Amino acid sequence: MENESNQVLITIYGQEYSIKAPADPNYIKSIAEFVDEKMREVQQSFSTTQSSTRIAILAAMNISDELMTLRKNSDSGDLDIEEKLSTLIEFIDDSLNH
Repeated sequence: MENESNQVLITIYGQEYSIKAPADPNYIKSIAEFVDEKMREVQQSFSTTQSSTRIAILAAMNISDELMTLRKNSDSGDLDIEEKLSTLIEFIDDSLNH
């Protein structure tokens, strides 16, 4: 099966990019909008204009922090669920054995 890629024109931080990706074009555009928004948030935190490279690196750090926090919270949530399931299984086993 041939891997279809879509050509999508996006704008991030005032720069246009032509992206070729197998994902839905609207999804690609929403990712670009998210990155653009994060870069603009970073720039707003400075009193002077920063280089786009610096802004991109800081935005990537912020996005990575959000991702890692979500993963950490998700992992701890999984542990809670596993503990509850284990307790429930023990309860059911005890109930069936009596």
